Amino acid sequence: MRHIIHADLDAFYATVEQLDNPELAGKPVLVGGKPENRGVVATASYEARQFGVHSAMPMRTAVHRCPQGIIVSPRFTRYREMSRQVQQIFRDLTDLVEPLSLDEAYLDITAVVEAGKKPLAVALDLKQRVVEETGLVLSVGVGTCKSVAKIGSDLDKPDGLVVVQPGDEAEFLAPLAVNKLWGIGPKTAERLRRDGIETIGQLAAQPLEWFAKVFGVRSAGVRDKALGRDDEPVQTERAAKSLSSETTFASDLGSETELKSVVERQAVSVAHQLERNGLKGRTVTVKLRLSDFTTFTRQSTLPFHTNAEEPIKETAWSLLSAELAPGRTFRLLGVGVTNFGDDLEYGEENSQQVRQLPLFSDGDVSAERMAEN
Repeated sequence: MRHIIHADLDAFYATVEQLDNPELAGKPVLVGGKPENRGVVATASYEARQFGVHSAMPMRTAVHRCPQGIIVSPRFTRYREMSRQVQQIFRDLTDLVEPLSLDEAYLDITAVVEAGKKPLAVALDLKQRVVEETGLVLSVGVGTCKSVAKIGSDLDKPDGLVVVQPGDEAEFLAPLAVNKLWGIGPKTAERLRRDGIETIGQLAAQPLEWFAKVFGVRSAGVRDKALGRDDEPVQTERAAKSLSSETTFASDLGSETELKSVVERQAVSVAHQLERNGLKGRTVTVKLRLSDFTTFTRQSTLPFHTNAEEPIKETAWSLLSAELAPGRTFRLLGVGVTNFGDDLEYGEENSQQVRQLPLFSDGDVSAERMAEN
């Protein structure tokens, strides 16, 4: 049995700014670009979040909601320095660390638990060491799989700690809002609510045929996660390999039509690279850089390995379209595929499933975030 931690630094950029400048402590801090330059909020301190400010919000809107907010330009060199300190603490605990971004990571602590330490004790010690050595606050979720741990870390922020005991995964997930689940974005959640499905438990109770009709190629993965099942391993940096295609634009792009055209071309390019190299991958990633140079990724793991154009295009566009917002522009866009392997049992029936278009094709794939929460 596996034991997985999802560790997420609370309001990371803003907390670093408050630690480095004590005059900002306890004040609403908005890290991001200037409002007059169409800047967006990279992150906001919890003092600012009380006014409804959140990451990826246009800075102009954030200032309107929180006029007393103090705007601070991002210092990514400093954030990377602090992130390295925290990552070293993670690696002192286990070699199996999968960084998702500067502020969050998965840790496989199975060996530590098998050596006799309780998961709760491991999590408490980790949180204490991070705050003592860096001043940063860590929210932690612990479970038997990555998806449950990820949901757990987000439930009790800031300074959260949620431990889901083995065997309790489905019960833990059942009462939660359906949009807490990977694969369910705002648009899909709204459509599910119109069908009377508001919780993860109600979603998990649907028959297999319903999942196939609604989610198409993602049906098996979404259903498993709704039941608290997720066998995706923690992948270390050394093991991570990917093929990708990315473009830096001469001028920022915000048009949905233009962005869709770019992401589809890149997805086709990656599919061709995979085919030429005799590879198939499961995890599709989009890399995004905003007009203020804020850079983050979104990713989703398919229930099968593939090098076909359509599932890669569909998933990449799903991830990107979830990030589109009025006034939001991008200066870089990339598509990549990783998690290589081959599904030996993948036969004609599954091949037909790949070609099936899901009912919900509106781009609602929630994913692991590089941007902090």
